[in-house]
Amino acid sequence: MNSAYSDILVSADGPVLTITINRPEAGNKFRHQTCLELFDALQRFRLDPALRAAVLTGAGEKFFCIGGEHDEVTSLDQSQVLPIIDVYQAIDTIPKPVVAAVNGFAVGGGNVLQTVCDLSVASETAVFRQVGPMVGSFDAGYGSWYLEDTIGRKRAKEMWYLNRKYSAAQALEMGLVNEVVPADRLLARATEIAREITTRSPLAIAGMKGAFSARHNGVAGQARMAHDQQLTLYQRTAEAKELSAAFAERREPDPESFWR
Repeated sequence: MNSAYSDILVSADGPVLTITINRPEAGNKFRHQTCLELFDALQRFRLDPALRAAVLTGAGEKFFCIGGEHDEVTSLDQSQVLPIIDVYQAIDTIPKPVVAAVNGFAVGGGNVLQTVCDLSVASETAVFRQVGPMVGSFDAGYGSWYLEDTIGRKRAKEMWYLNRKYSAAQALEMGLVNEVVPADRLLARATEIAREITTRSPLAIAGMKGAFSARHNGVAGQARMAHDQQLTLYQRTAEAKELSAAFAERREPDPESFWR
């Protein structure tokens, strides 16, 4: 992994990668650089065959992530927005599970970030909130569709329209997270869950994740399933090998190798 990151920390323990947003003094907000680093780390995770699951968390005990922070690169005067959608999409489409370890406030884009993760484990001190309409912002994609899928239409609208705070216990009750644990057990429990998933069939897990993702991603989602799953397996068949060899050797393929 890249040791030159400034906004995140990455560490691997066997097949489990831990990615930590390391801006506690700023509420672990994601700025332009943070988004670029998260995306890079996730792509490296995707391509590393030794890594099978990831845990995403925030540094410190108070903040998981409280949304985005605009800087000179993404000022509103330049009509630019933070490239966080690339991060959401990476988490959603990588054929490996990402477990959120929500160690504190998950607000705005931070709540969307944990929502798009495959599973979420929360500290007893975690707080969840959407604040867009209060601060002149909104997320009409992952932050609405996936939140609705996770907690239901009425609850999702409640979070977005009323901007209330929800405790970890309330988040668990509404299905926003999978488990709530004491703060001092959070990272260990999230890692334990990630490690348990690595004992399952990676192809089956990837296939199921692709199916969940394809529901909202149209052609791109279907292409991911076809390319990452079906094509990978097909290229290992006798049929594919024979067709490739025949083309290279400029001869007719042997039909006996075709799938029946």
